[in-house]
Amino acid sequence: MFKKLPGDEAQRLVSTTPDTAVVFRPAVVRTPAMVTLIIFTWRTVAGFVRLLWRHPIASAVVAVPGVIWIVYGWPYGLGVVALVLIAPTGWALVHRASFLRLIGWRLLAWWRLVWVYRRHWQPVMLISGLGRHVSGRDYLPRLVAVRCTSWADLVTVKILTGQAVTDWADRTEQLAHGFGAASCRVTIARSGRLLLTFPRRDPLAVPLSAVPIPATGSVGPVEIGRCEDGAPWRLKVHGTHVLVAGATGAGKGSVIWSTIRGLLPAVRAGLVEIWALDPKLMELSFGRDLFGDRYAATPEACVGLLEAAVRVMQERADRFAGVRRNHIPTVEDPFVLVVVDEVAFLTAYQPDKGLRVRTIAALATLTTQGRAVGVGVLAALQDPRKDVLTIRNLFPDKIALRLDESEQVDMVLGDGTRDRGALADHISSVPEQGAGVAYVRLETSPDPIRVRATYVSDDDIRDMVAVLTADTLPLSEEVG
Repeated sequence: MFKKLPGDEAQRLVSTTPDTAVVFRPAVVRTPAMVTLIIFTWRTVAGFVRLLWRHPIASAVVAVPGVIWIVYGWPYGLGVVALVLIAPTGWALVHRASFLRLIGWRLLAWWRLVWVYRRHWQPVMLISGLGRHVSGRDYLPRLVAVRCTSWADLVTVKILTGQAVTDWADRTEQLAHGFGAASCRVTIARSGRLLLTFPRRDPLAVPLSAVPIPATGSVGPVEIGRCEDGAPWRLKVHGTHVLVAGATGAGKGSVIWSTIRGLLPAVRAGLVEIWALDPKLMELSFGRDLFGDRYAATPEACVGLLEAAVRVMQERADRFAGVRRNHIPTVEDPFVLVVVDEVAFLTAYQPDKGLRVRTIAALATLTTQGRAVGVGVLAALQDPRKDVLTIRNLFPDKIALRLDESEQVDMVLGDGTRDRGALADHISSVPEQGAGVAYVRLETSPDPIRVRATYVSDDDIRDMVAVLTADTLPLSEEVG
């Protein structure tokens, strides 16, 4: 009745009820014991060689004492072990920085690789959808290397063929929780390889005091805070335009006043002029003596100051045409930085339509033509919607402080920036923890950088006014 089928015989067919589908029992091929032993031995040897190749120092630390113990006896082996333990401990006590750079972070990276990433790699990849299970086999992205810094783990990954960066950027939350981190950021290392950043702690959790006034005048970049990796945050204002967006109390004033503080020596030297527009009459008015007659608070005065900056820009463009392509600050042609504290008061909330149109036209002219002739704009606003500031894309460099909604992050920094780790909507609303913390996206790089601006107090602003108005020695001699 039944024919013999490949892999089984007819009498071995299993059917419990008449209407149940026939179940075929696959054939079982018994592997000879010798073949199993050869495969097991080969895998053991290959794993041992791979271990020596990937971790030569750790393998030597374990192997050398054992060999000495066998060849010369246990006292010598125990002495070598004691030396291995005592020498690094003394090194760490004497010069901790070099020990961490050469040994400490490497040991931590090895431990994190073994205990965190390699141990959880398969389930995290499969559950998050970054790996595939096809025909009984798991296809997983390859974990290439793990490096540790003082604040984060840097994991290099070789992605599967056919995957895109967006596949990983869309799953940063799954990756962060899967490996026990607060967040995850995805950047491109090179073609086919990604760099995943998993912070272990927050180096920007503590507020930063104001940076000392520089000893020499410069148009920048000016130091206004710290980056997440501990490097100084230097903001470029000459040759670009900067947009600062953040909710109330997010720290926009910290960015503005830190920038002015860094430019103060150049202002005193005559290389920089700061033109201040303060429609809220709260932030910039506290140091209005720094701006002289280039300060405006009423809507009419603000529009007039913007149009005056446009005239300066056009006059310079006429003189520079055919002579120079880049602006070099001089006393005759100083760098002009137009600071607008709350640009939405002028572009969206101003009831006079004529003033709104003039404001937007002046800002559009400055942001499209000003940086080549030494006129820059530093604008701050709370609401980053397009109908509030229609020219936000004309600002090459953007800073996102704490924002209320996740959609606003991409409005400020550009599409897809939040998926790459710019969680500006997750910044703490507690001033001591989140004021001044921001994500920066520069014109030269699509990857966001997490930073924190210093806090410039009222006393610091009074000192700035006193330094600028003091009729004494040059600032470099005073500070020195």
